[in-house]
Amino acid sequence: MVSVAQEMERQGFEVPLLIGGATTSRQHTAVKIAPQFRGVTVHVADASRAVNVVSSLLDPVGRAKLDAKNRAEQERLRELHSGKKAKALLPLAEARARRPVVGFDEAIVAAPSLFGRHQLELSLEELREYIDWQFFFAPWELKGKVPQIFEHPKIGAAARALYDEGNRLLDEVVQKGTLRARAVTASWPANSDGDDILVWTDATRSAERARFPMLRQQQSKDERSPCRSLADYLAPKDSGLVDWLGGFAVTAGLGAEELAADYQADGDDYRAILVKALADRLAEAGAELLHERARQAWGHEARELSNQERIAEKYRGIRPAFGYPACPDHSEKTTLFRLLDAEAIGMALTESFAMTPAASVSGLYLHHPDARYFNVGSIDRDQVEDYAARKRVPLAEVERWLRSSLAYEAGLVAAEGAARSNAGSIRGTRPETR
Repeated sequence: MVSVAQEMERQGFEVPLLIGGATTSRQHTAVKIAPQFRGVTVHVADASRAVNVVSSLLDPVGRAKLDAKNRAEQERLRELHSGKKAKALLPLAEARARRPVVGFDEAIVAAPSLFGRHQLELSLEELREYIDWQFFFAPWELKGKVPQIFEHPKIGAAARALYDEGNRLLDEVVQKGTLRARAVTASWPANSDGDDILVWTDATRSAERARFPMLRQQQSKDERSPCRSLADYLAPKDSGLVDWLGGFAVTAGLGAEELAADYQADGDDYRAILVKALADRLAEAGAELLHERARQAWGHEARELSNQERIAEKYRGIRPAFGYPACPDHSEKTTLFRLLDAEAIGMALTESFAMTPAASVSGLYLHHPDARYFNVGSIDRDQVEDYAARKRVPLAEVERWLRSSLAYEAGLVAAEGAARSNAGSIRGTRPETR
């Protein structure tokens, strides 16, 4: 987003820039994005609120008022941000010395009963039992867990109506086959090698197949708090133990865009949004189902869990996804997709590493009993340089993809140049100009 703002400034754009989405915030927009573009830069929480903002921007008087108020608010947010005491980051060497103490033995690293690559079609009826309906309500700004939300005095009736409509639509797509879900899973012999996760070609560990470089926390609450990396939860390469890593990719978006487009063509935007929201929930349900099967293959699931227990993660192991707090680098999806051959089930990555179809989920399985989710948080230049060297890519490229995690201001000229170079190489031409 910062790169887009810089490019708009370079090319002299005057069109307003609206920033929104689940991973954005007013403060990030004010501190990181707005200073790069002299035009109007507004944070809009979600698409439904964009209507009023755009209406104001289209009116000359309204635009001036909104712009003045917005700039004053952003300046206030920048002042608040600058007044915060920055947390000191540990040098990378010290952070590595404070890695958590994680034990390994033959029982912990035991091979799964089913390993290798497996491609499968998923039954939407089976996925229904794994849906977390809480997030189905998000596009309509209805917040609450099922079934408690149905008793809410203000939004209960609307939530119940939406839930019933979603289930009717699910019945319909199951009957007509207009939505399909596919998945691919795999498990590989693996070890940690420093802060890298090393994937072997086979259990003899004689040849390296792939690496996932991981990041490590450099912030610490106190002297006793560990600095975590996902690599900590794989047995070290020099331990003599063969550990195992899992991976998965699942999509429930096959047919979703076409079905939504049909509804839009009929003027039914409500059901078009409903289709996409349902496909998203089915994809997440697929990830939950596949993880359960993986735990069963590893022998970690002694009994069948209820859906509430699954949602509350009352099980051993984690499934971190690239782009999320413990591994924020989206570009590592390329290695995962190559290992899984995810294209064989109709999935692909865009030039910014978003998955297509949109209703898709992918990630890793870490099965150590101590494995947990965490936020890498801010990282310093020493780790970014080390990470770039391990990935064997230019520093500017790493800074571009990890910009929101950087504890320092990356070289804007270098980052902008890398962005334009990358865009040109992807399209096979020079970047577009105004």
